[in-house]
Amino acid sequence: MQTKRYVPIFILALFILTGCFFSGTELNRWPLAPEGTTSFSLSRDGRFALYHSTQQGIVLWDLQQNKKLAGFGSQDPYHNTVLSSQISDNSRYAITATAQNFAVWDLAWGQSEGLWSISDGLIRDAAIANNGQHVLLALSNGKALYVDLGSGRRLEFLAHREKVNSVAISANGRYALSGGNDHSAYLWDTQSGQILQHFEHQSRISRVALQRDGKLAMTADGSNDIYIWDLQSGEQVSSLAVRLRQQILSSARFSDDGKLLATGTPARRVELWDTQSGDNLGRWQAAAKQDTRPPSAVVYDVAITPDGHVISGTSAGIAQQWTTE
Repeated sequence: MQTKRYVPIFILALFILTGCFFSGTELNRWPLAPEGTTSFSLSRDGRFALYHSTQQGIVLWDLQQNKKLAGFGSQDPYHNTVLSSQISDNSRYAITATAQNFAVWDLAWGQSEGLWSISDGLIRDAAIANNGQHVLLALSNGKALYVDLGSGRRLEFLAHREKVNSVAISANGRYALSGGNDHSAYLWDTQSGQILQHFEHQSRISRVALQRDGKLAMTADGSNDIYIWDLQSGEQVSSLAVRLRQQILSSARFSDDGKLLATGTPARRVELWDTQSGDNLGRWQAAAKQDTRPPSAVVYDVAITPDGHVISGTSAGIAQQWTTE
């Protein structure tokens, strides 16, 4: 009688996943904050990193020259934790936010432009325009708040029915994209508050992104749906070919021409996509924080360099450069 040999299915599946999920190579690594970071933002071209850690405070780093440019210390007198941040499209300004206040920084001069408090909700995400005056906040009370810091004008966008999780603002500050727990993302005019496009999902929207010249948007929900939209027509351009279930995005950014999209997840995954076809072009696994079990790191931000490489910045306090070659 012939004895049959069985290969455990879960071992085979694990081998297949680990063998084919990650592709490409790591070109550079910058261990900036071994103690870990609570926020990490990259400039559009991937040259500059702005991060916050409990030991170092808020730090601006030039990755290209591999040197510290500025140390801003704590955001406020109470040393509250910075939970979100963004560098403006032109790399001149940045916004950092705790749960209840936000600060704007002039990166060219290495100084603070001011500190502002929010009293009617918790800040969940923040974005800033090129002039350093137009600010957009996602709030826990269902509002997306636009503020012109120069004139003091405030506009509360009230279309969302639940928490707003993610926001993006155009480089000139005129257009906003917001997504929330109500399964909806809206493109709207920051001057009038008028809704220009409405994008619907089957579950809560966790991340939104705008392409810099205003042609495309990305919306991602808490399940497996990540869509690219044509902002002029409102039509769907593509749906990303996600291979893993329940892939939530923690970061996303378009290339300048809109042909590529880089994404990051709370589970260390960094990926590159073709926005027209939705095909995956590269997958990498970011380094984990030292001495964590199991190994973990949230990919707080991603960027695409002019030569097509992907940069990631994570909660492990590490920036990495990736290539598909």
